[in-house]
Amino acid sequence: MLTYILRRVALALSVILATLVSAFLLFFAGPSDPAQAMCPETRCNPQRLEQITKSLGLDKPLSQQFLEYFKGLFVGRDFTYAGDTVHCGAPCLGYSFSTRQSVNTELFSRFPNTVVLALMAAVVFVTVGVTLGIIAAIRRGTPADRGIIGSSQTFGAIPYYVLALLVALYPVVLWNILPQYVPISAGVGPYLLGMLAPALILGLYTSTSYTRYTRNSMLETLSMDYIRTARSKGIPERTVLVKHGFRAAMSPIVTILGLDIAALLTGTLITEQIFGVDGIGRRTLAAFRAQDLPVIMGSVLIGAAVVVIMNLVVDIAYSFIDPRVRLQ
Repeated sequence: MLTYILRRVALALSVILATLVSAFLLFFAGPSDPAQAMCPETRCNPQRLEQITKSLGLDKPLSQQFLEYFKGLFVGRDFTYAGDTVHCGAPCLGYSFSTRQSVNTELFSRFPNTVVLALMAAVVFVTVGVTLGIIAAIRRGTPADRGIIGSSQTFGAIPYYVLALLVALYPVVLWNILPQYVPISAGVGPYLLGMLAPALILGLYTSTSYTRYTRNSMLETLSMDYIRTARSKGIPERTVLVKHGFRAAMSPIVTILGLDIAALLTGTLITEQIFGVDGIGRRTLAAFRAQDLPVIMGSVLIGAAVVVIMNLVVDIAYSFIDPRVRLQ
């Protein structure tokens, strides 16, 4: 097990490094000019533009810029802008071109909001999706099965942003059934209640796929020979379903769950934008508009790290959920 984990960690680090190099070349070697974006048109002249370019270090060779960025991830970096020098501690993800603050501060201060939203949504879509999927599998071919699957397909066919906009407009703004988002400084209770609306719509929408996945996985598992053998031995049906069927059927669900949580943690952009949640996805969207390359780079690296970590966790969890799987 330890050897396997070490190999996966080494592979994860190589993936993150490849992502870092690719993203850096894609953003910083591209045609966009962050200095131009920071220079107001009314006061911008060639001298001012050159001054901003030099202060951001954009006049240096691309290889040197990358080495300084890479070094900053381990020992930190110093940035000079408008005559002021600031230190960015390791792991330094850069210095925002638009807000002139550390990317660490820009992203890590907002990341907890995204984590809370993702975990609340995960509780909703796992509970609702898995429960409905099991019911549909047990009652295969009945009106309950057809109603559950038909409803999930209909609900999932509607574009997510339409449903999110409707929930944000009517239950939250017009009817005041669900509270609006407020920062945690307003109190833990109001903060969690404000997260309820985006977490519910995100969780319910995602649960439609989990309903179908769980139903198909349960049906495949219940048709196995060892399930028929267990039933022939007179084992109670509840024990057959829970101990033998459900546990084996959850292996593919765990894989999907790990990837979905990783995707949510890297930024629920549409949800955060519609409901005004101050998370990492909303900040990344603002960075795209402002051509704030360091913030975009930081978001990419955080996303890559979350994805590889969740994949490792899923692979290890496999061996505990399904006894047929062993890590060699």
